[in-house]
Amino acid sequence: MSQVTTVYESSQHCKATKVPQNLAVEMDCPYTGKGEKFSPGDLLESALAGCMLISMGTLAMRNNIDISGTKISVDIAATVDSVMRYTGITVSVEMAKNFEKKDRIRLERAADTCPIKHSFKRDIPITVNYTYLE
Repeated sequence: MSQVTTVYESSQHCKATKVPQNLAVEMDCPYTGKGEKFSPGDLLESALAGCMLISMGTLAMRNNIDISGTKISVDIAATVDSVMRYTGITVSVEMAKNFEKKDRIRLERAADTCPIKHSFKRDIPITVNYTYLE
């Protein structure tokens, strides 16, 4: 696995760099920073969506199934207590095609193998809803 180094630059702004590829993503605090870049929460949502899509993509490539155009949106609910904590996750998967029942089951099972999805505490419910184009 590659290493990611994150540096606090100033004014609630950080930059994460993937070593050795030197790829970077910038983050701002959405509340006290400029809010011009991704927030850490945005990246968590993106990581979950990307992981689920890549998990489906692995199965799709092996079985010659085209999932191009499939989209995932993630909504994370959080408390507003003194310490913010995630309390629920809703994942909306919009499949780009109307797949056969057997392929739907296989793709949904593949998405469920995403390790990021299984890394949240068990008391944080994760709801996944699939929509297939008819």
